[in-house]
Amino acid sequence: MPGFRLAISGDYKTEQGELYFKELDLRPLDAIAGLSYGFLPRTPVIDAKDLAGHDAVMLLGHRMARSSFPGDDRLTLIARFGVGYDNVDVDACNEHAVALLITPDGVRRPVAVAVITMMLALTTKLMVKDRITREGPAGWARKTAYNGVGLVGRTLGSLGIGNIGAEVFRMAKPFEMRYIAFDPYADKTVASALGIRLVDLETLFRESDILSVSCPLTPETRHLVNAERLALMKPTAYLINTARGPVCEQKALTRALAEGRIAGAGLDVLDPEPPSADDPILKLDSVVFAPHALCWTDQFINTTAAVNYRAIREVMAGQVPGVGKLVNPGIVDNPSWKQKLAAYARIAKR
Repeated sequence: MPGFRLAISGDYKTEQGELYFKELDLRPLDAIAGLSYGFLPRTPVIDAKDLAGHDAVMLLGHRMARSSFPGDDRLTLIARFGVGYDNVDVDACNEHAVALLITPDGVRRPVAVAVITMMLALTTKLMVKDRITREGPAGWARKTAYNGVGLVGRTLGSLGIGNIGAEVFRMAKPFEMRYIAFDPYADKTVASALGIRLVDLETLFRESDILSVSCPLTPETRHLVNAERLALMKPTAYLINTARGPVCEQKALTRALAEGRIAGAGLDVLDPEPPSADDPILKLDSVVFAPHALCWTDQFINTTAAVNYRAIREVMAGQVPGVGKLVNPGIVDNPSWKQKLAAYARIAKR
């Protein structure tokens, strides 16, 4: 097994060949003895022939489909740059003895900050106030038409209280809000410690003044926010989605917003991405948008990269990654995967 070859998905670079994240520091990879790396072509679905002969791939947004796995079965690690993994065929990972690693520590605080940012922008009507201020005296004369909503005593709800959802509640503590959440996999000890009342799905939609979506996209969560559940919400309520666009049924959300059945929405994610320029939801003044990038900061980029780099070094040494989180933890008992690690360990000892 000559050397350790790392492939970096092509979307880490722009069409002009520049790094997509200018803050991304690749020098730690250059310092790893025995490691060589290169960028894959900019194809939305990774081609198996381009990945052949590689031991690991650092993956941004391109898709690792079943057809993306090379027949040489050398691939050992997929290191995702983030926590969403709906672009990876997990069953194919298991079949090809490949560990799939995500980086919860890299996104916990940045995405929670994005949720709080959306909540404050919506409830203070920041965007419309910015716009009327730029109009000069005529806009200033209308400022009392756009008074905001105070947060003390309001109910902050979350669809999911995992890594990010729990951090949102921690950060919201100074606002003196009531907390509720729906999560069938909730850690009740964490919920109790944070003062979160666990409720059923209907209660979450009925009682929330601000409802944040903080769950992964799975077959069970696709369109979990649909017309029926949006109809349960208060007309004064706001919906925030920083998770994945398809968790919300976008046409139903657009109708609810256009008809004033909810007060507004903060959307860092849409379905599809990017949306077409004439998508009706983009015309709504009651929505604050970000292009699936609100959490992207220098700290997010470099913390996430550091987790991936360390996981790559550990696999090179024949070790199970001690950072990040394995989406398929059963892989550590897979005989084929253990054989791959053993081969790396033998090389590392030479």
